[in-house]
Amino acid sequence: MENGKWEMGNEIKLCIALDNPSREENLKLAKEIEEYSKNIWLKVGFRSFIRDGREFIDELKKMGYNIFLDLKLYDIPNTMADAAEEIAKMQIDMFNVHASAGVRGMKEVMDRLSKFEKRPLVLAVTALTSFTNEEFKKIYNEDIDKKAVEFAKDAFEAGLDGVVCSVWESLKIKENTSNDFLTLTPGIRPFGENAGDQKRVADLNEAKKNKVDFIVVGRPIYKAENPKEIVEKIIKEIK
Repeated sequence: MENGKWEMGNEIKLCIALDNPSREENLKLAKEIEEYSKNIWLKVGFRSFIRDGREFIDELKKMGYNIFLDLKLYDIPNTMADAAEEIAKMQIDMFNVHASAGVRGMKEVMDRLSKFEKRPLVLAVTALTSFTNEEFKKIYNEDIDKKAVEFAKDAFEAGLDGVVCSVWESLKIKENTSNDFLTLTPGIRPFGENAGDQKRVADLNEAKKNKVDFIVVGRPIYKAENPKEIVEKIIKEIK
């Protein structure tokens, strides 16, 4: 990070979702792949954070990992900014808010974080990758591919670092914002694994073609018989 700005490089970064049912299983996975801690990020979501709290985050940080706290903040502007400030104090490396909270709320988050010498990266969630287009349209009255770009433009205007989207929106979002505007994409099945409850999934080749910056991989790693082998294989593919 230089002058408050993260230096990301051009390569895709692997972010592993720690979604195991227990703290012990998550720590076991983190220790198994600890030799790669400088090259990968770990995503801590609702389940792990509510159950295991800040101490769990601190343990992961001691191993050298960058942490993505996936809590998807959505509230009135001041409350979002208060939460963002507390997240920054925890030395979290990246977190997210919902773009549908609005430009004013996102700007307030970024204004509050401006006082930190080293602030976290902040991403805005556009459309959850579990949505089908029909489900999304019923809530937002717009097709995903169009509304995701609108949300991304709002986040860009508000000064955020990027968005959470599916691979299929990534390229169009960059074309409508900036090549440096980050896209983080859940629902990655690196080598064509089962989609599970995700609807808009993609593999590594599709992530590369769509200029994705972060790929989030969960079950294909933490449910594998040899997670380290899968991590090594993914890192080799995205270099």
